[in-house]
Amino acid sequence: MDKSLTRRAFLAATTMSTLLTACASRRINTARVIPGKLSPNEKINVAGIGVGGKGLGDIMSCRRENIVALCDPDRNRAAEAFYRLSKARQFADYRKMFDEIGDEIDACTISTPDHSHAPAAYLAMNLGKHVYVQKPLAHTVAEADLLTKLAVEKDLVTQMGNQGHCKDGVRELCEMLWDGAVGDVSEVHLWTNRPLWKQGMTEMLPEQIAPNAIDWDLWIGTAPWRPYNREYAPFNWRGWWDFGCGAIGDMACHILDPAFWSLKLYEAESFSVQVLRESGTTELSSPLQSLIKYEFPRRGSKGPVALYWYDGGETPPYPESLPEKQKLGDGKNGSLFVGTDGFVTTGEYGGKSRLLPDVLMKDYKQPEPSIPRIANENSYQDWLDSIRTGRKSASDFSYAGPLTAVANMGNVALRAKGQKLEVDMQSLRITNNEKANSLLTKEYRKGWELPC
Repeated sequence: MDKSLTRRAFLAATTMSTLLTACASRRINTARVIPGKLSPNEKINVAGIGVGGKGLGDIMSCRRENIVALCDPDRNRAAEAFYRLSKARQFADYRKMFDEIGDEIDACTISTPDHSHAPAAYLAMNLGKHVYVQKPLAHTVAEADLLTKLAVEKDLVTQMGNQGHCKDGVRELCEMLWDGAVGDVSEVHLWTNRPLWKQGMTEMLPEQIAPNAIDWDLWIGTAPWRPYNREYAPFNWRGWWDFGCGAIGDMACHILDPAFWSLKLYEAESFSVQVLRESGTTELSSPLQSLIKYEFPRRGSKGPVALYWYDGGETPPYPESLPEKQKLGDGKNGSLFVGTDGFVTTGEYGGKSRLLPDVLMKDYKQPEPSIPRIANENSYQDWLDSIRTGRKSASDFSYAGPLTAVANMGNVALRAKGQKLEVDMQSLRITNNEKANSLLTKEYRKGWELPC
């Protein structure tokens, strides 16, 4: 047994236990919302953790409920949310928020940078709060697994913010493929125009004076301490391993989702991942561009399939059998399914799914719907409705957790410097490189530890 990991898990459990005990001492009610017992007309008390940028849209999408608290360590970033939802209590530290008014909170949106998703969600869920967590669900593979298991243990309503999973397009794609529109799929090519921020950094940035509006220590959270620099926050954090998950973290939970669902990759017992090409990966930062190959074995009646992930300007080869000027995906983002009987392409959120060449769609009859549709294709309303009814949301962590873990394994492969990694899907352990398993988790700054 790895004694350092055992000690880290002990410290994590001790730290979180202290936090939970402190919160409990303030008489937090961890079950104000009882799934299936809430009146359709009763409003849910929602708190927003991270309410600038995307977080503003997330919390505003819940504005018909009671927004009771807003939390963000950057007051400038949160200013619009604070102004538009002025009746809500304002906090910089979500731990203090739960300590002071936890008994008033039923559910939370969590829209922080990637490295703070799991700590905020873990605390909220342990206190019985339903959570909507932006993609990627977690910063590491281990965190994704931790939150997946905790959601089951606490019997909570969860949702990841890969909004395309609630839309009709991805359902139409699944129904096309399950109906045999292109025969057996053996390859899927997934591409994105990300990164749109700096990556490939080789050195820490010089210290700058932090604005008075930001609590830099809180923003750093789990990550190793470093002085403030405006190139870390509020935008370019995604390119630094300590804060983000690069292009994969930004887009894979969207673009991989149609293949993950339609090909039932979650049923695989194992898979492999290998970097075929990359440039600019460093100890500090995700790459300038990459091409990563995933291989999944047979799953029941579905044969083996290879997935290729392209970013940073890498793009899939155009199929020679297709006429020229056929648009693939949305252009800059999307996926291409290669079957024994043809091609299907879809957009970054699984929309505008179509056979190629486009002329084939003229006489194609879409199968009768077999997957339930989500009202108004709205992931936020789906989550809130699920809290009221006690049913699972569309991108519940039982689905979103494995999706995030598979996506994040691409980053593990990048950091493992090119070796093909064999992964057991059930345990999410690498079976052919014990040393690489250390990349499934990370070191946590004292006071922010998690038991993973």
